[in-house]
Amino acid sequence: MKRLAYIFCLAAAVAAACTKQEIIPAAGAGPNSGSSSSQGSGSQDGTDIPRLIPVLPESGNVPEVRITVTDKNWKTLLDAFNKNNNTQEYIPADIEYKDGTQVQKVTGAGLRLKGNTSRRYPGEAGNLNHVHFGLHFSEYTEGQKLLGTSRLDLKWFKDDPSYCREVFCYDLFHRAGVWTAISSGYTRLWITVGGKETYMGVYELMEHVKGDYLKRRQSAFEGRDGHLWKARWGANLRDPNAWMGADDNKNDYTYELKSDETDFTAAKAQLQEFIKNLNGKSGEAFYAWAQQAMDVELLLKTYAVNVAVGMWDDYWNNTNNYYFYFNPEGKFFFIPYDYDNTLGTSLNCGVQSDAGRQSPLKWGSSDNPLISKLLGKPEWKALYVSYLKELCSGEMKAETAISRIKGWHKAISPYVSNDTGEDMKIEDRPASWGNHKEYRILSDGSNCFFSVKASAVNSL
Repeated sequence: MKRLAYIFCLAAAVAAACTKQEIIPAAGAGPNSGSSSSQGSGSQDGTDIPRLIPVLPESGNVPEVRITVTDKNWKTLLDAFNKNNNTQEYIPADIEYKDGTQVQKVTGAGLRLKGNTSRRYPGEAGNLNHVHFGLHFSEYTEGQKLLGTSRLDLKWFKDDPSYCREVFCYDLFHRAGVWTAISSGYTRLWITVGGKETYMGVYELMEHVKGDYLKRRQSAFEGRDGHLWKARWGANLRDPNAWMGADDNKNDYTYELKSDETDFTAAKAQLQEFIKNLNGKSGEAFYAWAQQAMDVELLLKTYAVNVAVGMWDDYWNNTNNYYFYFNPEGKFFFIPYDYDNTLGTSLNCGVQSDAGRQSPLKWGSSDNPLISKLLGKPEWKALYVSYLKELCSGEMKAETAISRIKGWHKAISPYVSNDTGEDMKIEDRPASWGNHKEYRILSDGSNCFFSVKASAVNSL
């Protein structure tokens, strides 16, 4: 979640590889393909992309992550937070990952806090709080990796008592063939500070969007030496003079370059030209440009999943929460991001008041051109609707989705209770601050989000 509009909406509502890498099936496999809880996606050119993190390993274990930090280094983290609660400062830590009998260890990795509105004080040794963490294995020693990557993220299930929303969404992206989506899965987390161990409970282990993310997909992207951007609130792709900057660990740019920061001038010019064309072209000229400038079919499939899961804090409705990548040839790829407030966690925000019943054709403002202009072409609109209907009759059909989630819950439920005293059990309800508290995702019926969404989609 990013600031400003989200904070305003939220305030109003409140007031009111050790694991076996699965092979992702080739593109063209639709949302109904595959039955594994960690099913993947395929690249558009048919090249299989190994999925970095399964929802659960084939071993059946819930993996373990253990983080060990000295008292001195933890105090450095606390001091940095007290000076600036948005700190991105790293501290040294030792990381261990275990899946059954297989163990990987990284000594002297980087550990930092993550999150925006979710950030809070991480707590003292032996009395820690749930917070999000970023792991950078090569922060201090170049080339160090874990699970074949230099970075991973750990996210607690804030505002998701069902312990599944974001995991479900990223898994669904992969089932639908959206290979740009990251992979994520469950893990158990322990943190030891100065000899005092705290069991943090079940966390989400996530792929990090940066260099290794691009490297794993370079055949599908047709290169990994393009420009990667992170888009924060207000990134409506309308203003070529919006706040843009290279990642400096200080400013929250509306558009932040996350790849080669030394090439910022060229990257900025490329983005500005894209925004000008996106807004300046119309009719057949726009459609011809769009077909060349982006992967339209992949983008529409991505957005079908986005709308199906009820992601209101997104580009189209709230100009928020996405990355994008221009490959070396200048082709634009949309990268979905941050899916914890979904599956019935709804809010009065943007043009929306009900993330289940909102029309998928009016998901966001027409002032946000990327999706609204694409849907102006009848063939692309029909394709988008077909993707939605395929999802809601397949992998997001109520009985299918509920069964999948319950299988995950069976595996993780023995480990949810934790030493922080927070989020101690799995509950079937959306976030307490949402405006539709009636939605459920573990039982079918009139309040089942999956069934409500299917009704909205099938009315198109």
